[in-house]
Amino acid sequence: MKIHNSMSKTKEEFEPLNAPEVKMYACGITVYDDCHIGHAKQAVTFDIIRRYLEYKGYKVTYVRNYTDVDDKIIARANQLGINALEYSQDRINEVERVMNLLGVRVPDIEPKASENIQNIIEFVSKLIEKGHAYPSERGDVYYSVKSFPGYGKLSKRNPDDMLNGVRKDVEEGKRDPLDFALWKSAKEGEISWDSPWGKGRPGWHIECSAMNLRYLGEQIDIHGGGKDLLFPHHENEIAQTEALTGKQFAKYWIHNGLITINGQKMSKSLGNSLTVKDALAKYNKEVIKYMLMQKHYASTVDINDQEFLLAEKHMYYFYNTFNEINRILANVPANGEVVNDEVFEKIEPDFVEAMDDDFNTASAYANLFAVMKYLNTIIADKKMDAQTKSNLLKQIKDKVIELYNILAIFEEEPEEFLNDLKNKYLGKLSITSDEIEKLIDERKEAKANKDYARADEIRNGLDEKGIVLLDGKDGTTWNIKELQ
Repeated sequence: MKIHNSMSKTKEEFEPLNAPEVKMYACGITVYDDCHIGHAKQAVTFDIIRRYLEYKGYKVTYVRNYTDVDDKIIARANQLGINALEYSQDRINEVERVMNLLGVRVPDIEPKASENIQNIIEFVSKLIEKGHAYPSERGDVYYSVKSFPGYGKLSKRNPDDMLNGVRKDVEEGKRDPLDFALWKSAKEGEISWDSPWGKGRPGWHIECSAMNLRYLGEQIDIHGGGKDLLFPHHENEIAQTEALTGKQFAKYWIHNGLITINGQKMSKSLGNSLTVKDALAKYNKEVIKYMLMQKHYASTVDINDQEFLLAEKHMYYFYNTFNEINRILANVPANGEVVNDEVFEKIEPDFVEAMDDDFNTASAYANLFAVMKYLNTIIADKKMDAQTKSNLLKQIKDKVIELYNILAIFEEEPEEFLNDLKNKYLGKLSITSDEIEKLIDERKEAKANKDYARADEIRNGLDEKGIVLLDGKDGTTWNIKELQ
């Protein structure tokens, strides 16, 4: 299995530090507002990575933190006139609610910055002792970037070049413009904790270093997050942790791609931020996850109505295939006999090959389409022995569901999924399933009375509304044109 390592910029063979154990940390959400679709992309990506590593037999310890004390959180809490931690806990509860609705598995450990203050203080104190940090007269503590020779190795930036073209004004208490805050002295109206340097609170970057050390130890296998965190957040984490331990911090760095909305960077100021709550109000959770992961995890995902429509069509096709198989199995149950079949034999090896190549969900989904096409060929085959057909359909369906559960889909009942999606589209078409069935019965009666003009009128009228009638030997069924 190979992983693209952001540190080396190449795909590397995955060899955990202490197999079969895998220690994985992903930077979580700063909970100053509702979580948005970008947070969902990160959460789904690392949920799938964990699921696949577990499928491969690794024992994964997955940590994803919450930043629950921060400038934006404090400002929002002050606006509302409540305690900052009370506000952030309310936001954490909401994140947990929507992530559960999205079907994202809970990490093994979900630490908060506010619950790790003592660990952070101890971490900062040791950096000062080692000469990598220094306190200012007003109670701030800064990390000395120039004290760490490896600074810039993740982002491939030269510290000397970072100052070119920028103002050389140095913030009060800083010795160098590149230095960053490990501990911030308390300001009026801010939440604070006692420390050797006076009342204050942690800087953003130090919390992840301290929590990694506490929950996973000095070295971890995988560290990840969105590409926007690569610099300065992850670069600063490396500097802090490796300066303290003298050891390589993370063996593999994984960064998921970001989100654009209609081709623009998602931004609240642009009014194009999509919250997970709002997305779930409009789309099925599996449609959202499929849409986010139909491209490689490192790719930028552009979100628009057409992308969601396409995702709905694809998921409808998949679940409709399963539903047709269930109908066949209801008439002729599978008896457990294994059918030798080349396509079936390749499903798992092809899935593993795709996912072993840097968790390539895009390739795995391409394989899925080929299998679904094959299943529909079997369903339509009128010459195949009925028992053989049932056995083959069941063994392929079960294998597909088993494997693609790793991608966090196919966890719903097909008929329920299809009915929910149909009802959503019927609402847009201003017609109900009962009204369609009544017109189908009327059309059947018209044909029996040889009133073909009325029968055609009903068909054409439904077609204009977006409803397609499908005549078969077992009667007439219907479908929604937009989903075909």
